[in-house]
Amino acid sequence: MKTSLPSLLLATSLLAAPALLLAPVGTASAQASTAAANMQGSPSKLVLDNSERILSTLEKRRAEFTRDRGALEQFVSGEFNAMFDRDYAARQVLGRHARGASDADVKVFADALADSLMRRYGSSLLDFNTRLKVRIKSETALPRGLGVKVSSEMLRQGGEPIPVDYLMRKSGTGWKVFDVMVEGVSFVQTFRQQFDNELTRKSIRQVAADLASGKVQADAGR
Repeated sequence: MKTSLPSLLLATSLLAAPALLLAPVGTASAQASTAAANMQGSPSKLVLDNSERILSTLEKRRAEFTRDRGALEQFVSGEFNAMFDRDYAARQVLGRHARGASDADVKVFADALADSLMRRYGSSLLDFNTRLKVRIKSETALPRGLGVKVSSEMLRQGGEPIPVDYLMRKSGTGWKVFDVMVEGVSFVQTFRQQFDNELTRKSIRQVAADLASGKVQADAGR
């Protein structure tokens, strides 16, 4: 499967939502490091801390993950569950089809979508370039008190900066990601468009079953 860079970045950032917001220690700019130091307790600081840990773990355990895909899947699943508000994001993906849907149906769809993403793109983390430099641009409030947007740019040699934005909301006692935008391409919009036709013809549980069986796959390249 040949995947474009924006599609790979979108898929990878969904699987490990914080991983694109911080390069390894020493590669981020002094300005970004200073800004991060001033954001104690903020969504940006939370993302930065998790990013550093995730990228460090990927480097240290790359050989292990290459040999043992089960260990990789366990790692990715743990990070995904910790940082991503999968049920809320699933409702956004379902859009109009979520009206009147039970929490149980939404959870079944959320789990099937997450599992499909991990099956399709999980191994791409092994090829992820952890030496990219990242500049955090801003943290701004979303309209109607929906949360915040953490905006960043991914800096790569020989290429234009790639904008990556994370939409986050307060969930329980902390902040979680519910949408990722790479070069303006939204996870929520991408999968809402992909599944709209299926959901028009089938129930949420039927589409979830198709995802779980592999009959249909979540495709970040759409």
